Amino acid sequence: MKNISPPLVNEGDIWWTSMGENIGWEINGKSKDFTRPVIIYKKLAHGFYFVIPATTKVKTGSWYIPYRHQSINAAACLHQARSIDFRRLHSKLGRLDDSDFSKIKAGFIKLYV
Repeated sequence: MKNISPPLVNEGDIWWTSMGENIGWEINGKSKDFTRPVIIYKKLAHGFYFVIPATTKVKTGSWYIPYRHQSINAAACLHQARSIDFRRLHSKLGRLDDSDFSKIKAGFIKLYV
């Protein structure tokens, strides 16, 4: 395998990511590559991240935190958070504003801490 360096990634970034084919109630991506947007929640190590998948479908409840990015309404799916390697990242879609990222962090802490 070719030695590839991780891209520049920051907490609060939104990336198009290959989530892989999942089982049961796990969130799948779209297309044959099972891609979907994720929010970089935390850098765990060099090239390893804890992410929260996102959806543009209207969702309500404590598992979902709504946000808006580039005029698109979306929701962070807190119950589907997971760790990924940088090689799953395809392209950077943008960055959450500080207010939305703070809401997502608070929602995550409320559910899991």
